[in-house]
Amino acid sequence: MFTHALPRRITIALCAFLLTLVLLPAGAQANSPARQSLETATNRILNFIKNPDYVNPATRGPIRQQIEDEVLHIFDFSEFSSRTVGPRWRNFTAQQKREFSDAFADLLINTYLNKIDGYNGEQVLYTGEVSSAKGDRTEVRTVVTMKDGKKVPVAYRMLPKNGKWLVYDVLIENISLVKNYRTQFQDILNTDSPENLIARIKAKAMEVRQEHGK
Repeated sequence: MFTHALPRRITIALCAFLLTLVLLPAGAQANSPARQSLETATNRILNFIKNPDYVNPATRGPIRQQIEDEVLHIFDFSEFSSRTVGPRWRNFTAQQKREFSDAFADLLINTYLNKIDGYNGEQVLYTGEVSSAKGDRTEVRTVVTMKDGKKVPVAYRMLPKNGKWLVYDVLIENISLVKNYRTQFQDILNTDSPENLIARIKAKAMEVRQEHGK
């Protein structure tokens, strides 16, 4: 079974995305479309988390589902998946690609959402953006200040699709989640089939759900 990559860094990324509004520094320009997409999703998720019914395990389920849906709308898990698998993605059938993307999204979303209750007092500062020459890729940069005062850079790589900007990679302390998972998945695919990799991811996602009573 592959290891679940960078749990601490995933925690930081979750803090930056789900639990605080990205702050605009004084004198900065108006929000870019990419940053606006992040803020819109964040605001919606924050409203769900603040709902008193979310605290109660008996009524949390429907609200959690709404949060999952919101994450699915801001992350491009198809792009995330293809970049994570790398060149071997072309060897996957259309059905395998769908199954992989769904399983990988399930794993990441549940890993993220299972950590929501552990945050208190972290702050996020928007520090800028860097776009490609063609304007078809952008990196929204933030700095997360942890409760102990440590500052951690977190960047969201985004692309436009179907009229909105979507996240396809997250960099925490300049380490890409896509590249980290790619290393693990390539090691598996060197000796195993796409079907077995998908089965492993599904099993890991189920394990994460069961650990938290989902």
